[in-house]
Amino acid sequence: MKTSTSKYRERYKFAERRVKRLKGFYTHLIIYIIINSIIVFSNIKNLDDGESYFQWHNFITLSVWGMFLLIHAASVFIPNFIFGVQWEERKIREFMEEER
Repeated sequence: MKTSTSKYRERYKFAERRVKRLKGFYTHLIIYIIINSIIVFSNIKNLDDGESYFQWHNFITLSVWGMFLLIHAASVFIPNFIFGVQWEERKIREFMEEER
């Protein structure tokens, strides 16, 4: 049986991992916004008179990087939504009972 200290340490490590993952995602998001803002303003500045901004090559970086950002977001937020702490604890108990 686990002591309250070891349970606390386990919960602390779990929370610490989640915070690091969240921090990584938010850092990724901030960099995405800054870099793509620079690209958008640069593209707008370099438009010829009468030229429309809405051309496919102006959205390549935004789109491809945006897909990777969505994948990153899913890896950070969805596992905790679907497979939360209660699910993990329930599965651990289930496997431990099977071992008996």
